Amino acid sequence: MTDLTNRQVVLRKRPTGLVEPTDTELIEVPAPELADGEALVRNTYLGIDAAVRTWLDDQPGYLPPVQLGDPIRAAGVAEVIATRCDAYAVGDVVTTLSDFQEYTVVRDDLFTTVIPGVVDQLAMLSVYGSTGATAYFGMTDIGKPQPGETVVVSAAAGATGSLAGQIAKIAGARVVGIAGGPEKCRVVVEEFGFDACVDYRADDLPGQLKEACPKRVDVFFDNVGGPILDAVLGRLAQGGRVALCGVISSYLTGEHPGPANYTNLLARCGTMQGFNTLNNWGRFDEAFEHLKAWEAAGQLVHREQVHDGLEHAVDALNGLFTGANIGKTVVKVADPTPAA
Repeated sequence: MTDLTNRQVVLRKRPTGLVEPTDTELIEVPAPELADGEALVRNTYLGIDAAVRTWLDDQPGYLPPVQLGDPIRAAGVAEVIATRCDAYAVGDVVTTLSDFQEYTVVRDDLFTTVIPGVVDQLAMLSVYGSTGATAYFGMTDIGKPQPGETVVVSAAAGATGSLAGQIAKIAGARVVGIAGGPEKCRVVVEEFGFDACVDYRADDLPGQLKEACPKRVDVFFDNVGGPILDAVLGRLAQGGRVALCGVISSYLTGEHPGPANYTNLLARCGTMQGFNTLNNWGRFDEAFEHLKAWEAAGQLVHREQVHDGLEHAVDALNGLFTGANIGKTVVKVADPTPAA
């Protein structure tokens, strides 16, 4: 497929804080040739998650860091255009761990999943891909919300947080979001259906939590860490459960101050557990089945913020840390092929 030109956004320097224009470069290279066991996909949409920023640092994690000169890694939706792999046929639509580029090579591994009967490729990123699976596994496996319990979700206006809160509502819990600013709090309540939302940018976060959660917090789904995690731990109920999904507050600095209120886990006989969605690879069908049923029943609402063009991918990533995003942040790389 060397007759195809592949545009890529590659990493040139390790960023400090937000990604600066000189940290990356948009280049053109030939699309790769396929070896046996490989397929070539055309990326249509890239999902922009906060974890992308952590992969740009030279630090070990659950995935290795992006190397200098390599395209920046991101989840995506793509269409198979050539294949030498029995797992994929030309025309298949897949979710995959892709890159900031137009064409990507995939193999038969846990990073790529064929989603049959696709109509809405954006929904694959905001509901049926890793975002929805993360919300599902973290909330159902660790949070385990019960009818009448109080569930709090940080970064509630974001892609994962908005779904996690709605899953808790489906379970019959009272759900309180934490978001930044009046507009995001409005969306959390009016569009995503939370019972209340606390604005962490306003004064007295502990006081706001006490008012919003008079019976304390039974479940906390945390995407943020830092002072917000500390404040919610201060309101933990007896037997409270904390699911650690992300630490957006410190991804730019790399500093992770420990919460002083962790002693409430002892006093309240609570638990705090991190998780990695990839460890649940064998259960993705279970997650998708529930998510599809809930969306079809009108119980899950999703919202996307689409940036048109690969050249806007870095701005989209930075927007996650400047408060510019509501719902799933997506970069459109190419038009999806119309359904037959």
